[in-house]
Amino acid sequence: MNLAGFQVGGDAPLFLIAGPDSLESVQLSIDIAGHVAEICTDLGIGYVFKGSFDKANRSSHASYRGPGLDQGLETLAAVKREIGVPVTTDVHVEAQVEPVSVVVDMLQTPAFLCRQTDFIQAVAASGKPVNIKKGQFLSPAEMNGVVAKAREAGGQDLMVCERGFSFGYNNLVVDMRGLAMMRDTGCPVVFDATHSVQLPGGLGHASGGAREHIPVLARAAVGAGVSGLFMETHPDPDNALCDGPNSLPLAQMRELLETLVELDGVAKRRGAMAPSSHSG
Repeated sequence: MNLAGFQVGGDAPLFLIAGPDSLESVQLSIDIAGHVAEICTDLGIGYVFKGSFDKANRSSHASYRGPGLDQGLETLAAVKREIGVPVTTDVHVEAQVEPVSVVVDMLQTPAFLCRQTDFIQAVAASGKPVNIKKGQFLSPAEMNGVVAKAREAGGQDLMVCERGFSFGYNNLVVDMRGLAMMRDTGCPVVFDATHSVQLPGGLGHASGGAREHIPVLARAAVGAGVSGLFMETHPDPDNALCDGPNSLPLAQMRELLETLVELDGVAKRRGAMAPSSHSG
């Protein structure tokens, strides 16, 4: 499929969706986008900036949720204008789809909402590419049903995203077999390397995370042949307003991406992930 001017899926090179978990200031968003865009240009990686204007799924009512719809869309538009990269964000209710679609190049659906039929179909009907995140409670095979709903509503450019599976209390695990199994959807497969190290509700009042494991999982997923990576990043994760414990320090981005590009080249030359015969 074509995503904002570059090809994704099949043997196409790795692409990256990256930015802060939640949008903070306009300048911080521009700084992050500019830093990552420069790296991606140097390495030949297609790049989409991501930042959330609202995080409806929070551990506590007191947690930072984001700047809100209007200010968030202004920030995303500023990033697009100043840095010249495509942008994406997540929507949470049907009413947000239309105004957000005016600004962004791709829509993203939260993992917890992947089974909400009306919501998934409203996003799919937008005409925008959609990154559908697999719920922490879903097997890889169940994403076939989610994609079928989206296609029935007219969705064409669809991606499916793995972000870990609930395992016991306050923990997630990633079954790398699932990355291959989700190819049966016929969609490009994206791996969320940062939410996969999240410890949901692990701090009691907020989610924790083990960001030291981000490079491990990212290398494994790229070696398995995924089409793209999703990574949240921040220049100072310890002071990020949201999800700092599972955000990659921005200073580590170049070294990690250099390694991932090398691995991607080997994986794509050696052929697609088994067992699916799809080209997504």
